[in-house]
Amino acid sequence: MEWKLLATVFAAVFIAEMADKTQLVTMLFAADKEVSKWTVFLGSASALVLTSAIGVAAGTLLAQVINVKMMSILAGTGFIVIGIWTLYHGIFQAQ
Repeated sequence: MEWKLLATVFAAVFIAEMADKTQLVTMLFAADKEVSKWTVFLGSASALVLTSAIGVAAGTLLAQVINVKMMSILAGTGFIVIGIWTLYHGIFQAQ
């Protein structure tokens, strides 16, 4: 096991998932007094595991076609574009 990689991936995903839509939806489901908290946890955890598995599979397949450095550039560019789009709509659409 590559412990340094494990810790890096854990930290990156943990930070990315904190206070995002996934966590907010999970909190909303858990806030209902009528539901089992274990059921909410298992459903949320299973969904995160499945989406992570899809991410690993997609990354593996894409790495066969696209250079890993190019994938990093495309992902970074995508985040920048989404950030600019979000700022633009947050600033100009709010008025």
